Amino acid sequence: MAETKGRIEAYHHPAAGWGALKYVAINLFKERVSGANYKSLLAQNQPDGFDCPGCAWPDREHASTFEFCENGVKAVAAESTSKRVTPAFFAQHTVSELLAQSDYALEQHGRLTHPMVYDPASDKYAPLAWDEAFKLIAGELNALDDPDQAAFYTSGRASNEAAFLYQLFVRAYGTNNFPDCSNMCHEATSRGLPGTVGVGKGTVTLDDFEHADTLLIFGQNPATNHPRMLGELRECARRGATIVSINPLRERGLERFASPQHPLEMLTMSSTPISSMFVQPRLGGDFALIKGVAKRVLEMDDRAVLIGVRRVLDVDFINDHTDGFSEFARDLRAEKWALLVAESGVSRTQIEALADVFMRGERVIATWGMGLTQHKHSVPTIQMLSNLMMMRGQIGRQGSGLCPVRGHSNVQGDRTMGIEERPAGAFLDRIRHVFGFEPPREHGYDVVASIAAMEQGKVKVFVGLGGNFAMATPDTPRTFKALQSCALTVHIATKLNRSHLIHGRKALILPTLGRTEIDEQNGVAQGVTVEDSMSMVHISFGLNKPASPALLSEIAIVSRMAEATLGARHQLKWQAYRDNYALIRDDIEKVFDDFYDYNARVAKPGGFHLKVASREREWSTASGKAQFVPHQVAIDTPIRRARAKHGERLLVMMTTRSHDQYNTTIYALDDRYRGVFGMRRVIFINQQDIDMLGMKDGDWVDVRSVWDDGVERRADGFMLVAYDIPRGCIGAYYPETNPLVPLDSVADGAGTPTSKSIPVLLTPAVAP
Repeated sequence: MAETKGRIEAYHHPAAGWGALKYVAINLFKERVSGANYKSLLAQNQPDGFDCPGCAWPDREHASTFEFCENGVKAVAAESTSKRVTPAFFAQHTVSELLAQSDYALEQHGRLTHPMVYDPASDKYAPLAWDEAFKLIAGELNALDDPDQAAFYTSGRASNEAAFLYQLFVRAYGTNNFPDCSNMCHEATSRGLPGTVGVGKGTVTLDDFEHADTLLIFGQNPATNHPRMLGELRECARRGATIVSINPLRERGLERFASPQHPLEMLTMSSTPISSMFVQPRLGGDFALIKGVAKRVLEMDDRAVLIGVRRVLDVDFINDHTDGFSEFARDLRAEKWALLVAESGVSRTQIEALADVFMRGERVIATWGMGLTQHKHSVPTIQMLSNLMMMRGQIGRQGSGLCPVRGHSNVQGDRTMGIEERPAGAFLDRIRHVFGFEPPREHGYDVVASIAAMEQGKVKVFVGLGGNFAMATPDTPRTFKALQSCALTVHIATKLNRSHLIHGRKALILPTLGRTEIDEQNGVAQGVTVEDSMSMVHISFGLNKPASPALLSEIAIVSRMAEATLGARHQLKWQAYRDNYALIRDDIEKVFDDFYDYNARVAKPGGFHLKVASREREWSTASGKAQFVPHQVAIDTPIRRARAKHGERLLVMMTTRSHDQYNTTIYALDDRYRGVFGMRRVIFINQQDIDMLGMKDGDWVDVRSVWDDGVERRADGFMLVAYDIPRGCIGAYYPETNPLVPLDSVADGAGTPTSKSIPVLLTPAVAP
């Protein structure tokens, strides 16, 4: 559908409801899902079914008949489609022709069916045998001068078993180069929380939502990114819990929600109000906002002491479980309110109102998404939120805690399994003890470092286990050139995407089974496990017939790569692993103590919960206690410098996804909750900023990012859409605006691209 035929039209309905069911039907029809595969929808997230390949939100019982959401159905429909990308398809299209198609069009071609190799003479992909594919990979890897000249990417769709074998193979090969989707989303969480509570995971389970009286939702849009989360929020709201949305965009899903699981709400066309309070900080203002709330809490505690009433601080928790509070309190008292207000973009009155809500809460859960993690100072922001929660002992108490909400279904499990470019020494010691080889100790490359290394010729082979690396990453033109400079690029995937077309001198596409499909080895159906955002581990089995008899499982692909590459160097049981996935789980429990009795525990409906020490008020820190970490408000920032040069015309852009996409996968061209239909090249902008620019709602602009490296970064042809967003801030969809994110603009201490705080200028353009 052409962008110029799109429209902007206010959407007045609640999130989900009949609109969700309508779009479910549209997607099932569009994907031509066969009748035999419809039954898989009812088995999604069931004890004897398969785990949703979408988001990482946990299931209440892992046994609910209708516990799937609109976006989960889209993910299942996309995988269960009857459309196929066969060798005949590739014979009809050159790579150059396919590159001209949109990401949405590429998604619509359907499932990959055969391993393919790039033929430079014809500019086409051609079929080859699996044995030849593995021989080519092994030849290129073994021809490198150093194992560190290869990088091995992982997306969050990989199972625990596949991820564990992948890291085992790569470390036996000799490198820790593990660029991972975590590097681009919640890395600030993974790096920030260990410094405060000792573990880079959340401290809550789904049961805690039943007991919470207050929920603070930072930088999240659950209606689009984690729709099943709205079911929990609905129940919280209906029993009287206070829910606060803290986000530059006032999202529909946090206003009203109609649950498809509740017939009365559907039949009466009613809905449940979700948030009772909305706070809209400026982009990058969350740190100052949270510090302002903490400062107010301390001031009110000082007042309580003065007048002799109940303390606001949880003094017992602070004294018994924490270290560093005195220094933190001194920093809060010294902070100027004027600076906090200016940097947050939120009035002092509203900061104090938010602090009042927090102080009234006896059981508070703080949740967050990438709205907190994709900024230059995201690690201090996560640690400041942790500080705030510790002030009132809101960690390790029923109904309270820290709740980072991950994106893809197993992004957290992949990290648990060892997909980590900075592995801990104790983990490497266990690998050596269990498997009898010395793993590499030097830290490897993350996503941004891998792209830079490819540019510099330091990485020559790229292997991607799932995902769409070329489009998910920042500084798109540089990423393209980096991948194209490789001697070999390999992508393990279910469907065609742009990364397969941005290839090295040699290139392979290796098609794999989806999670919805039967994975049968030696006549026995195999199950795979994942870990959700709340550290629950459960198993799932596919139900659909594989899209092609030529497909291999991720585990088979990884193990055969390992066999071909390592040969006799490391006699690991690759054949046995792919014949029986339970043997992989047996060895996982030898490496990770928390996975004891793995096969027995995962066989129970719902699986089991991995212990999170901080939930038990056990602190894996140097001091043995939770650590208060003071941070200053950053003054000398790229955005401040850009604004000093360009004045109010300098705007700060955040990338976001539409409702009809998941990560970089574009299911359709609508974003109905924001009133966008049939188009994606839009800029959400405050009407006063449109007036300041001397333009009108509906005008077209080109966007140029402002950075100090002399590189021109631009994205052209976007329509201005007046929207409820703070002045000086704009929003736009990724991956269309990823070219504007400088490669070296990353979170300090985490390396996450700063995709939520990009300084840009808008200039008038002609409508396409």
